[in-house]
Amino acid sequence: MTRPSFVAFFLLGCLLLAATSEAATREEKRVADAADVVDQLLRIPEKTIPPTLLSRAYAVAVVPNVVKAAFGLGARRGKGLLVVRQDDDSWSNPAFITLTGGSFGWQIGAQSTDIILVFKTRKGVDGIANGKLTLGADASVAAGPVGRHTGIATDIKFEAEVVSYSRSRGLFAGLALEGAGVTMDRKANVAFYSSSTMTPEKIFASSPNIAPDIASTFVQTLTAQTRRLPTSPGMQAGAEQAEPQEKDTSNVRTYGVPEVVEPVNDDSGNDLNY
Repeated sequence: MTRPSFVAFFLLGCLLLAATSEAATREEKRVADAADVVDQLLRIPEKTIPPTLLSRAYAVAVVPNVVKAAFGLGARRGKGLLVVRQDDDSWSNPAFITLTGGSFGWQIGAQSTDIILVFKTRKGVDGIANGKLTLGADASVAAGPVGRHTGIATDIKFEAEVVSYSRSRGLFAGLALEGAGVTMDRKANVAFYSSSTMTPEKIFASSPNIAPDIASTFVQTLTAQTRRLPTSPGMQAGAEQAEPQEKDTSNVRTYGVPEVVEPVNDDSGNDLNY
């Protein structure tokens, strides 16, 4: 190899290494920003997402710094993280997602807005993993209640499958994101996990050891906010009896959260599931 060729090859290698390092840093910053948004939930207890809602979440998405997109007047775009609850009540490794569009109402004038989506069922997660979830079309969405002392019944009675919140100028508020699309950011997943075969299913089901250390910081911060709460009758004074929810029988993956199989008995009382 001639000296000019060697120099060119060396410089190309340096550029590729720098590009890879920059990509990794970009994803790590997104994780750090998402952890900061979750950490802010602790700062204003009376103006935050009800702990009872978070404690029952099937999945949580955090999208920091959602800004106006260049391709459309008023359109918004942001990149964030999605985690799902495991069967041992822990949170999965984070998968990277992109949120585009949606109506931001009174906050449209804000420079940037942080978004938190609380998924009450696995349906929305499955839609994202399979390609795209359109809020309001593929899964119902509603602006969530705000306040640490919001009653259990208020949280549970929401019929929406996804409850959405925004944080602008330091305050959390419910925000209906009708029409917003959520997609999997596969390029970011590949960069963060250093694997071209890292699918959403693998991310959600894998050991925490496969993720860079900063991922555990986000998960630990979220865990502190979403610990399961006791459901004794006296936990919330004045809370109404929650109405039973209709069982979700859709045939979708559970990402480590087992489905509850209801016993089916014959006339003699024998369990027909066996």
